[in-house]
Amino acid sequence: MNEYSHESVMAEECIKYLNIDKSGIYVDCTAGGGGHSLRIYKRLNEDGLLVACDQDLEACTVTKDKLTKYKGKAQFKVVNDNFVNIDKIIEDNCPKGVDGILMDLGVSSYQLDTKDRGFSYHHDGPLDMRMDNTKDKSAYDIVNRYTKEDLARILFEYGEEKHSRRIADAIVHKRKDRPITTTLELAEIIKQAYPAKEKFRGKHPARKSFQAIRIEVNQELEVLKEALPKAAKALNKNGRLVVLTFHSLEDRIVKNIFNELVNPCTCPPSFPVCVCGKVAEHKLVLRKPLLPNEEEMERNYRARSSKLRVLEKI
Repeated sequence: MNEYSHESVMAEECIKYLNIDKSGIYVDCTAGGGGHSLRIYKRLNEDGLLVACDQDLEACTVTKDKLTKYKGKAQFKVVNDNFVNIDKIIEDNCPKGVDGILMDLGVSSYQLDTKDRGFSYHHDGPLDMRMDNTKDKSAYDIVNRYTKEDLARILFEYGEEKHSRRIADAIVHKRKDRPITTTLELAEIIKQAYPAKEKFRGKHPARKSFQAIRIEVNQELEVLKEALPKAAKALNKNGRLVVLTFHSLEDRIVKNIFNELVNPCTCPPSFPVCVCGKVAEHKLVLRKPLLPNEEEMERNYRARSSKLRVLEKI
């Protein structure tokens, strides 16, 4: 296994807004390389508990090793599971509820930079992009088996790619000869499909398409929509849900679900008083998302699109 290196984005801010109680129970839903998990663990005493989860088995192995080497007093558990199952994870490991939950929705540097994982358009590797490599569907299946219409749809919806139809047409045309099998092969097809005047405007032409395919492979947006209400419900009083997003699609989902949780009333606006009886059980800690500071954005380009939102159980 390659060294699992990853610089956690907005690490100190995540810890600050979790508002950690030394004897509390915390869940890191996306352990990755263990950076956030270790920071939480270091702040717990012998009565505290950290549950670190990740759907990537390698991430779990690295996180467990990192927490074990620290030799802290608190308990910890490492769970190989997708956080869409957050309710079951909590029921199995901390059934009395939790005092804080962290979701870092970014792809780890390790996953991006490991050629065999197939996430990057900069390195040549197999078309994979599975965060959980025990799952059947990979990027290869999407690129080679989806219809032109479905390819265009996901590129437009998940990548916000305005040239989605041109790219989908180019992919379908190319795969008629033989399957598309590698990341650089796909990146070149996308690059050639781009209008010439837009190919060299700073960002790589394949960036949005690779994001879209990765989201489809891992069903990232559906997982987020299902997991957020479960996580919010599992919080103990004054417990916090801290979510770090990396693109507008994720942030929009978090913003909307948080707003629904803090404003649950379903009465028509014309009603003078609420009659539905739904009372808010949560409040926003931050009215607007927190952005990384200039120094971090200069140091780590992967932090530039990140946004932090925080919800608290009343």
